[in-house]
Amino acid sequence: MRRALLVLLLLTPAASADWPLFRGDPLMSGVGTAKLPDQLAERWKFKTGDAIEGAPAVVGGVVYVGSFDKHLYALELSTGKEKWKVKLGHLKASPSVKDGKVYVGNLDGKFFCLSAADGKQLWAFETEGEITSGCNFHGNNVLIGSHDSTLYCLSPEGKKLWDVRTDGPVNGSPVVIGDTTFVAGCDSKFHVLNAKTGKEIGAIELDGQAAATAAVAGDVAYVGTMANQVVAVDWKQKKKLWAFEAPTRQQPFYASAAVTKDVVVAGSRDAKVYGIDRATGKQVWSFTTDGVVDASPVVVGERVYVGSLSRAASLYVLDLMSGRKVQEVEVDGPVSGSVAVGPDCVLFGTDRGTIYCLGAK
Repeated sequence: MRRALLVLLLLTPAASADWPLFRGDPLMSGVGTAKLPDQLAERWKFKTGDAIEGAPAVVGGVVYVGSFDKHLYALELSTGKEKWKVKLGHLKASPSVKDGKVYVGNLDGKFFCLSAADGKQLWAFETEGEITSGCNFHGNNVLIGSHDSTLYCLSPEGKKLWDVRTDGPVNGSPVVIGDTTFVAGCDSKFHVLNAKTGKEIGAIELDGQAAATAAVAGDVAYVGTMANQVVAVDWKQKKKLWAFEAPTRQQPFYASAAVTKDVVVAGSRDAKVYGIDRATGKQVWSFTTDGVVDASPVVVGERVYVGSLSRAASLYVLDLMSGRKVQEVEVDGPVSGSVAVGPDCVLFGTDRGTIYCLGAK
């Protein structure tokens, strides 16, 4: 009975009105718990000076989002009005928020810790490569990957506690479950690490480089690869369970998957979004968009929310079980970043530098 309860807890993201990390929770599940309207309407939009490629973070009624205009912005969730902005360099990574602090890295390889209240810099840590992904947390420690082929663990004061090198850039955000973390990158392996020490517990062959962030549900991790597959691995047994690839015209999966009780939802560079049976790896459905899908899909209730790099510039709302299009919201530019989920709304940025908040009118 206790084991069944533990499994249920691991499969179910904690109910929260906040979205503090790139994929919403430490497991990077891409699943939100908000109550959203049947039809989304624009509540507000805010214009930055350049493209937004990362997902916003939403904590305590404030939206944090980075832009290629070199600024990190804090906006009021209720109105979209700017609270503060701070110049940090070109930002592609999604910010993360914990205990009144905002964490984000830039394309110069610098990783910042800021006060969430006013954007004041508390400390900075230098890596030797671009930082394109968001961080995660193990207790009070901070885990961040860099294109210098390293996963770092930093103390709350920004001091390096340990690091682990791979054979290529670390593209995805680290996942944390208990005292275990993971890294998958350009060495085509899924590394299982002790989060306390950085010591490798094991590695599973992916047969392809990974640009996406893995999502974990229980003992299984799901990650898209540049070898045109979504792979499921049992991280405890250290073995691959299945590998999905499109039946025709296969393309890489740069977007991170969302994982629900029954379905894995993944976007591909073949301009499609796929629903994949979690147990078997078989296709349940596919939906064709008007452009490459590098934006990571998010699931809320029985619906999928995902953007694409289409000329039509849309956010798509799909039925989770069938892939049927429920709504298409036109926006001002292609969507390459993932959706964030607020208490009763969704937020995302476009390549034109606009952040949208959609919910009930």
